[in-house]
Amino acid sequence: MKELKVPELAESITEGTISEWLVNPGDHVEKGDPVLELETDKVNVEVNAEYSGVVKELLKEAGDDVEVGDIIATVDENGEAGGEADTSAAEETKAEAAAVAEAPAEEKKKETKVEAAEPAAAKNTLATPAARKRARELGISLDEISARDPFGRVRPEDVEQAAKPKEKPAKQAKDDKSKQSAKTEFEKPVERVKMTRRRQTIAKRLVEAQHTSAMLTTFNEVDMTAVMQLRSERKDKFLEKHDVKLGFMSFFTKAVVGALKEFPYINAEIQDTEIVLKKFYDVGIAVSTDDGLVVPVVRDADRLDFAGIESEISRLGKKARNKELSLDELNGGSFTITNGGIFGSLVSTPILNTPQVGILGMHTIQKRPIAMPDDTIQIRPMMYLALSYDHRIVDGKDAVQFLVRIKQLLEDPYDLLLEG
Repeated sequence: MKELKVPELAESITEGTISEWLVNPGDHVEKGDPVLELETDKVNVEVNAEYSGVVKELLKEAGDDVEVGDIIATVDENGEAGGEADTSAAEETKAEAAAVAEAPAEEKKKETKVEAAEPAAAKNTLATPAARKRARELGISLDEISARDPFGRVRPEDVEQAAKPKEKPAKQAKDDKSKQSAKTEFEKPVERVKMTRRRQTIAKRLVEAQHTSAMLTTFNEVDMTAVMQLRSERKDKFLEKHDVKLGFMSFFTKAVVGALKEFPYINAEIQDTEIVLKKFYDVGIAVSTDDGLVVPVVRDADRLDFAGIESEISRLGKKARNKELSLDELNGGSFTITNGGIFGSLVSTPILNTPQVGILGMHTIQKRPIAMPDDTIQIRPMMYLALSYDHRIVDGKDAVQFLVRIKQLLEDPYDLLLEG
């Protein structure tokens, strides 16, 4: 009999939740076959069988939390599919039934004697008739009542005292109160849904980001006229040539890379008492999925052209929605872009994706009257931009100028095309 254990998944992943078993007891598996899907903090991964044989027993159920090295199933290398698990279960049931049937008669007699002795003891308890009557009314055993009478006789007031709820120790009462406040009971109908492991991780990391960084947000707005005009002019040829649509995200990614090169402290992180300035530009693109927000990383965005960025974003977005992202595709970003505008957000303050020290928030494009340099008023497609940053190493002046530089690059996107 071989044991199936949770394997080493990655250096940063030590536990997970069983999302779904892909096999049942009695199924035959070959070495390398997927046997279950494990939900980790970042991605869902399949755990494969380490041996060929018949699944003997599943030791964990879907929804159980497991750690690396935990035994989750057993595999019989010499078993035959389709009946062995059922046969052994039936044999165990028969063995248990036989054990019950062959129980010695003396044991049964002993049990009978013990049961008979209990009411006898109750009858021997000294108590007044009034106390016995009151005990019957309250459903209290006289044996459980402490008599204050010097002769050990139970009186009615002793019964009443025993019927009162016992006071809990102060510590236990405090714990019960805290539990009650943590899980509020409602008079009206509610539904309780257990948080997925990924949602728990997202919640934990968002709180950590606010507690471990001096986070501030600065805002600006960008006139999207030139970008929209350029997309309109080039989108058909772009799609025909590269087989991918020309979206807004490639413009923003290119603008971010250009601005990061001018303000390197925004492309950094803090490690103990050191500032690590990153000389690479791996840009995380936040993607919303049914299970929460994930941030796959576009590697070496500075070396990709517009088509390369759009292709990579499309590929990663599709994998994110299909829960097919690998750990390598989620780790190691140096800066993040999130686009709440696709959901209609006009303005927001994005939270840092720690240990990164900067995140750019895009928002919905809205037409607004804008005063032009010649003092005329024109209706322009405007977008609010938000930069959240860690004030521990990024000064307000650099943060504001970083956002201004992105604005300049987007309002003259032809430079981005030439430089890209």
